[in-house]
Amino acid sequence: MEKLLKEAKTIIENAYVPYSNFRVAAVLKLKNGETITGVNIENASYGLSMCAERSALFSAYSKGITKQEIESLLVYTDKDYFVSPCGACRQVMNELLEADTKVIMANSKDEFKVMKNKELLPAGFSKEDL
Repeated sequence: MEKLLKEAKTIIENAYVPYSNFRVAAVLKLKNGETITGVNIENASYGLSMCAERSALFSAYSKGITKQEIESLLVYTDKDYFVSPCGACRQVMNELLEADTKVIMANSKDEFKVMKNKELLPAGFSKEDL
């Protein structure tokens, strides 16, 4: 987890947050050891902003990576408290990550909180609901 945190601390500087000044970085760890990153990108039209978690996941899928290849997702903020993924990210994670994928929340005090993906959105909407 420390390696993922180090990578998140490096890329968080790339976050584009001129409105909220709330930077978030996400690092996906693949089962083969590779990582894919994302940061939050804001827009003056707030609804068009993109969270770090979705940025990393969409990048992974754009490269042909599927949920079966993802080991964990680390979400980092440079705050001294934990921040969990927003509702939109939880819904996307519900579909694009395995239920038992580890979601690691990390803060600026180098503390970690680990949950399973399914714990973040226990009654999420899925393709079975269609």
